[in-house]
Amino acid sequence: MTDLHTARRWWADGARAVTGALDQLTDDELGRPSALPGWTRAHVVAHLARNADALLNLCAWARTGVETPMYPSREARDAGIETSAAVPADDLRADFRDSEARLAEAVATLPDDAWTAPVRNGQGRSIAAREIPWMRAKELWVHGVDLDAGLGFTDAPADALVALVDDVLALFASRDQTPDVTLVATDVQRTWGAGAARLEGPVSAVAAWLTRSRADGLTGDGPELPAWL
Repeated sequence: MTDLHTARRWWADGARAVTGALDQLTDDELGRPSALPGWTRAHVVAHLARNADALLNLCAWARTGVETPMYPSREARDAGIETSAAVPADDLRADFRDSEARLAEAVATLPDDAWTAPVRNGQGRSIAAREIPWMRAKELWVHGVDLDAGLGFTDAPADALVALVDDVLALFASRDQTPDVTLVATDVQRTWGAGAARLEGPVSAVAAWLTRSRADGLTGDGPELPAWL
């Protein structure tokens, strides 16, 4: 499990990277399509803002012991993103920054004994509250790439990408969906799996393939992947 200090560093790096990319987008560019089918860049930013508030709910759950799910329902989550994406561009930028600040404050003031409190992630799995910073770091780096605004997986810390690959493969394994592939990250000397197919390349390309089915930068042919989230 990633230690809190490291996860918070990855989160802070991701927040700075996404904020920088967002600041360079014009209002018109913010309304254009993102790398996610059916979503504009505004939808991606709105999702990041609402995800911060969802993780804020988990902080409240850990702090008080009162069950407070990330979202009341999938429908409520989707509706919140649509509503937030429709506001004026400057308001959306402020929403992202304010939600990020609220979450950072909640995490900074979480009592020591709350970090081990059990909460549930978006897939309904019981986790310790100490995973919240890592959850936020993943959201920022992956959806920062989805913005299609200059950020790539190559901009993320290599150790964070290794943790991301570990995380995605563990989720696939928990669903009995482990792909029949051997993955070799040539820049960090890591190998995952022992499948018939073999893919090699930098860890940034391995992470892009596992999370977004993009094989740029990899050599070899991989199997079709299950959905990550």
